[in-house]
Amino acid sequence: VQLQAFGGGLVQAGGSLRLSCAISARTSSGGARGWFRQAPGKEREFVAAIRKRDRATVYGVSVKGRFTISGDPAATVYLQMDSLKPEDTAVHYCAEDRRGTILSAISSHTTYDVWGQGTLVTVSS
Repeated sequence: VQLQAFGGGLVQAGGSLRLSCAISARTSSGGARGWFRQAPGKEREFVAAIRKRDRATVYGVSVKGRFTISGDPAATVYLQMDSLKPEDTAVHYCAEDRRGTILSAISSHTTYDVWGQGTLVTVSS
């Protein structure tokens, strides 16, 4: 199973981008799909996740209210990013949890066992 993230690019502050995360083979009904990001010199940060069985969503504090995760978590998932800020500049990764976990653990990178290659989002001021 492989993940591919695409849709990154350069955008001005206040603008929008939509990222997509496609999976090479449809996975089970358990687990979740998540987005993480990492800026140069910073720790990996949780962005958003959607659980497969009930489409429950969870967002990181810094993006809540601005980003929206959607799609089929067993196939292609999207991350709509609005009101972008320069501090959103980072490589954004999508990841797959195939084992299933409780909702409170969905924001932990250790929950995910498959990772995509990342797509760069750059927000200019």
